Amino acid sequence: MGSADGPKADETDGDARKARDTAVSERRFRFLVAGYAVSSYGTFLNMVALNLFVYETTGRALAMGLFMAVRLASGFVAGLVVGGLLARFSAKSIMLWANVGQGAVMLVLILAPDGMLTGALMAVSVVIGACGTLFMVALRSSIPEMVGEDRRAWANSLSITGRSLAMVAGFASAGVVVSLVGYTAAFLVDMATFVACAVTVALLPIAGGKGAGGSAPEATEAAEGSGSSGGSGGSGAGKSASAAKSGRRWRPVAFLALAAAPGMGLMVALRGVDAFGSSSHNAALPIYSTSLDASNPAVFVSAFWCVWALGNIGAQQVIQRYAQRTGRSVGALGFGYGTVVMSAAFIAAFAGFPLAVTAVIALIAGAADGLTEVAYTSHLQTLPATLRGHAFGLSATFENLGFGVGMILVAAALDRFSPLAVVGWSHGAAIVVAVVFLLRVAGVRRAERTGRAGLRKEEAVEGRPDRGDRDGAEVSGG
Repeated sequence: MGSADGPKADETDGDARKARDTAVSERRFRFLVAGYAVSSYGTFLNMVALNLFVYETTGRALAMGLFMAVRLASGFVAGLVVGGLLARFSAKSIMLWANVGQGAVMLVLILAPDGMLTGALMAVSVVIGACGTLFMVALRSSIPEMVGEDRRAWANSLSITGRSLAMVAGFASAGVVVSLVGYTAAFLVDMATFVACAVTVALLPIAGGKGAGGSAPEATEAAEGSGSSGGSGGSGAGKSASAAKSGRRWRPVAFLALAAAPGMGLMVALRGVDAFGSSSHNAALPIYSTSLDASNPAVFVSAFWCVWALGNIGAQQVIQRYAQRTGRSVGALGFGYGTVVMSAAFIAAFAGFPLAVTAVIALIAGAADGLTEVAYTSHLQTLPATLRGHAFGLSATFENLGFGVGMILVAAALDRFSPLAVVGWSHGAAIVVAVVFLLRVAGVRRAERTGRAGLRKEEAVEGRPDRGDRDGAEVSGG
């Protein structure tokens, strides 16, 4: 009797300990998201305040474009190097110093004399762009270590909810803050948000980075998961993991990370094309809003983004409940379908529908955007830890490249064509690539089913256990 009861007691103790550890890690992650939301508020506040300050200081719209270009270029470069940094330093140290750097450069801008304002603004542009990318990649690539693989969809959804709320608050309050208390006070508020996030990061134990404990078994497991989906990703994952672990030649590692699973490279490419589409509606919204109400164009833009954010936040609540109930993430198919719906909704938003209909469209666009964000982030997080930082870094580079090139091309196109035409072309490209991606996913899934059916017939094995979460390092997860 004693021997029979022993294992049950140990098992109960183990389950209780696991539940306690999960509760502690989730509580810590909530604190981290709170700090991230505060710093995100500062980021969106300074997007408005700094652009206005640049224009007021220089008197030239070209200076605003240059400021944004430098910011995007800095994010582009940071995306290329962050994978190597995560292989050498902890995610906590990168997130901490990213916030310290942003707070410090805002202080430099506040204290800069008039003769050095231009240089200070360029320094702000470089640091904010680079550090924002470093923090985002370090956070997203480390979530599986912070909360566990089975809770990554919940964690991604929570962090996106925090950022969406911060975006609404930042955009909505920027004009009020600047008009009531001035630029210096706005920059002080901005600096304080980065300091608050840095303190939060410093106080919390945060896992990740330094290869995130990526071991040979982990890389092997991911490789086997990819190989079983009918592609050659298995060997690619193993080779990529060993290359990442060596810490040498980080550029090939970044691209090999995308070969670690079938279709991963196409998924990241779609993300870049989606960023190109996003540049079109961001640039076209003020023009379209002016055509609706030339006396007060900011009303439509603000209302559109507020409704969009409500849709995004609503989608996160649904995704969190789905993840808790099923233990699954939305999968790669969710990313593909979400991109199609989101792009179609943004095109429809410029079609001249009544305001009530446009509000519903904005709500749908926000919900679909939230779905794609969680699905995409969760899927990249299934890569081995040694590859994850490189993949997220390269993804950030593609996104910055797509958005930056898009802003240039879209700005030129809007001088000759209507907002509907420009947004239609840009988001239409995203829809086309998304359809190709979905066809690729469907093909891999069919090959996987055929392979499993063949194994059953050859080996006559009944009840072959599934691998569990089908949203692993395989595009066929859905």
